[in-house]
Amino acid sequence: MAATSIDCVPVPRLLPLGDTAWTVEFGEIIDPALHARVLGLAGAILQARKSAGEGAADAEGFAAIVDVVPTFRSLTVHYRPLACDGERLGAALVHLAESSGTASREGRHWRIPVCFDDDFAPDLADLAAAKGLTRETVIALMSEATFQVYMIGFMPGFPYMGGLPAQLEMPRLSSPRKAVPARSLAIAGAMCAVYPWESPGGWRLLGRTPVPMFSAGDAESPALLASGDLVRWQAIDRGTYLAMEAAAGAGTLARDSLVAQAW
Repeated sequence: MAATSIDCVPVPRLLPLGDTAWTVEFGEIIDPALHARVLGLAGAILQARKSAGEGAADAEGFAAIVDVVPTFRSLTVHYRPLACDGERLGAALVHLAESSGTASREGRHWRIPVCFDDDFAPDLADLAAAKGLTRETVIALMSEATFQVYMIGFMPGFPYMGGLPAQLEMPRLSSPRKAVPARSLAIAGAMCAVYPWESPGGWRLLGRTPVPMFSAGDAESPALLASGDLVRWQAIDRGTYLAMEAAAGAGTLARDSLVAQAW
């Protein structure tokens, strides 16, 4: 277990990931406060890279960083090993992690449409029955909750999100499905996610969105969601779903239209 400071705030740990990356670990649990520290470090690194690119002194090697990958509780930093002193960069990352604090701003706010029709939500009725709730109550709880994207993983564009109401927490299916339809809204334990592609999976399916979670044609930001984003689901009917699905397929569904200015 990582050492902790006097006030019990975990001290960042530096872990090597081969010879081209460092992982800075902030703790061992899924917790919004730890994730805020992850995002705080990511922001500080972005600023350090920007300063290095503008000609500022870069003895630490921030200009050699090529990518940062946030998770629930850590940040992995990939760098070009021939362009810097890896050990010196690692020490600089730890110093930055200790002083960067937490994220100063939230990510984007999304309102993403979901159709909860029975054929899109094969586990909704069972979940409602197990929890002693009506189908409508489950949909209301999902629609009223705010979900935070902790990380993207498992497959391109797959968002792991916290914020599931405690009343809806359920374990994974005992027998995973061989094929989960693309864009299925799913829950497992205390987490929520959307499957970007058809794939095997054991999460419980509660609906389906017409919005692609990953667009290879968007080179700058192929994944719709990013760590730190906030999401609310908007219940839609079948007709609206089909119209939006067609627009997405034709490339006329603007991502910006899903970003909420206010909730």
